[in-house]
Amino acid sequence: MNLTVPQIAKMIDHSILRPEFTLEDVREGCAIAKKYDVASVCVRPSDVSVAVDLLRGTNVAVGTVIGFPHGDTATAIKIAETELAVHQGATEIDMVLNIGWLRSGDIAAVEHEIGMIVKAAGAAHVKVILETAYLTDEQKLAACWASERAGAAFVKTSTGFAPKGATIDDLALMRSAVSPKVQVKASGGVRTLDSMIAMAGVGVTRFGTSSTSEILTDLARRQVSVSGGRA
Repeated sequence: MNLTVPQIAKMIDHSILRPEFTLEDVREGCAIAKKYDVASVCVRPSDVSVAVDLLRGTNVAVGTVIGFPHGDTATAIKIAETELAVHQGATEIDMVLNIGWLRSGDIAAVEHEIGMIVKAAGAAHVKVILETAYLTDEQKLAACWASERAGAAFVKTSTGFAPKGATIDDLALMRSAVSPKVQVKASGGVRTLDSMIAMAGVGVTRFGTSSTSEILTDLARRQVSVSGGRA
């Protein structure tokens, strides 16, 4: 994978989602995102307006999470969350689908809810979090198909709060399930450059991680080593 630091940075959604984070942590996270010019920050819903202010004038998008982390919020509340986030300036919406409905086989309800969020999001990109740790392969495929039919821009593995995050097998399965117009996002345990490279190899184009600095510093170090120390 012969990509530059800026190119890899534009594949990263810098995650600022841990519940114990202070506003100073949010500001520091946005500063990291701005420094590296990543694709976006993904912040808690209560931090959207703060992040929008901090990143105004940059090329870093602001995203947030909906129905996070369990996915079982009532659809009307998910819609309201989405509308508020977009009103405050979010342009990327990462929603957790209703895991219980999916596991119960009510695919029509899952698809309908995703479609309602896509409608509420307007021009904002919707990424559907499957939470793959709780699903069979058949359920993962059904969720991907429903997400594409409903108009989602991405399918995404995990919230980072389940027992297991992104795996190569799950990502390859998800990539095979959707058409080229739907992208695949890996999230949950994406902490190293090597894991990113491996996941990109199966078609992942976006990564949710809080290890942005470490990953990009590692890439820069490797590229300097290959060039013999030349900048």
